[in-house]
Amino acid sequence: MNTAYSQSVLRYKQILIWLCVLSFFSVLNEMVLNVSLPDIANDFNKTPASINWVNTAFMLTFSVGTAVYGKLSDQLGIKKLLLFGIIVNCIGSLIGFIGHFLFPILILARIIQGIGAAAFPSLVMVVVARYIPKEKRGKAFGLIGSIVAMGEGVGPAIGGMIAHYIHWSYLLLIPLATFITVPFLMKLLKKEEMTKGSFDIAGIVFMSVGIVFFMLFTTSYRISFLVISILFFLIFLKHITKVANPFIEPSLGKNTSFIIGIICGGLIFGAVAGFVSMVPYMMKDVHQLSTAMIGSGIIFPGTMSVIIFGYIGGLLVDKKGPLSVLTYGVAFITTSFLTAAFFIETTPWLMTITLIFVFGGLSFTKTAISTIVSSNLKQEEAGAGMGLLNFTSFLSEGTGIAVVGGLLSISLLDQKFILFIGGLSSYLYGNMLLIFTVVIIISWILAVIEHKRSL
Repeated sequence: MNTAYSQSVLRYKQILIWLCVLSFFSVLNEMVLNVSLPDIANDFNKTPASINWVNTAFMLTFSVGTAVYGKLSDQLGIKKLLLFGIIVNCIGSLIGFIGHFLFPILILARIIQGIGAAAFPSLVMVVVARYIPKEKRGKAFGLIGSIVAMGEGVGPAIGGMIAHYIHWSYLLLIPLATFITVPFLMKLLKKEEMTKGSFDIAGIVFMSVGIVFFMLFTTSYRISFLVISILFFLIFLKHITKVANPFIEPSLGKNTSFIIGIICGGLIFGAVAGFVSMVPYMMKDVHQLSTAMIGSGIIFPGTMSVIIFGYIGGLLVDKKGPLSVLTYGVAFITTSFLTAAFFIETTPWLMTITLIFVFGGLSFTKTAISTIVSSNLKQEEAGAGMGLLNFTSFLSEGTGIAVVGGLLSISLLDQKFILFIGGLSSYLYGNMLLIFTVVIIISWILAVIEHKRSL
């Protein structure tokens, strides 16, 4: 009895270790290239509207993929899907590294990486739920969450150092480290029973085409792209009302409080993701910092602060309520944006402090939005509803990056609207920060109005 129990404990510990390794290196894939975007732009002689697709392409397939893998896990099994995700992610890395001097190949590689990496966030949680004993799951989720936060934190520092001292293309090879988990996870994970069920492939195609053309519109501002996007979204909305097992449950659209929570969260997450993608360009143009300094000195402290603020936010939600925590988070972010806008030229270290509070505010808002959204769902809607929240969160981040790339590439905002900004290189970034602030305040007002309406 004791031997069997000891073997069981050893098994779940080994599974947890390799899940942590997988989570850490997969998260690095999201963060490391952000700090190198100006270097990539210089190499290809392209505008931010085009270069930001290096991240947008990844986030697009990543966001759709997280929802797809979650739905397929019961039908195809975790083992097969995890192996597929790891292999595809590694193939994308090799394609990107070998063909990094061709921009279309680089974008294709990021799309492939996103398809593979999407398996990790959704399936890792399913593995914990199925293989880790109930009394140990809280600790397991907490450990994986800490590892993910650490990966997000060190990502910019690692990315900046490698890009500065070697070359940004070597960052594409980092996901290859996930391959070491394959033999261990294949051995430790049990053979699963498959369940039959339909899968809404047509819905995924309609929605994906709509998303792609909308993002193309945000970077090129061609009305034809916007028209095509709207058309495919309308087709998608009609389609999900007619199929038995739709990609997105249409009944969730009738839950007004849930939808407003999703919209508010999406706007905030998109604005912050767009701001973070803008920071390397801003630090290069305004303060002429190196890529290594931007990654380790400017962005790194902020990303590491997520660990502390995430813990504090969780405690405050229980004591003060989610709306109060959302307000604290919005206050942190907007104050930071306004400070950066008015004092952008003062010193680059001001941006370091600003990012600490931006990431701290983001931790608060993510915790609050998750709580608000989940509290507005019925028990039978919880799975589909929270899955939709994760999907829209990732998608809004990719959209925010695409939108910011487009705005950085046009001359409309490159004018002196803020009287206190003096240098020519600061006009564009100061105006962008004002736009971010307005978007986040509007999101907060919507959340407050809906909260009072639902009381």
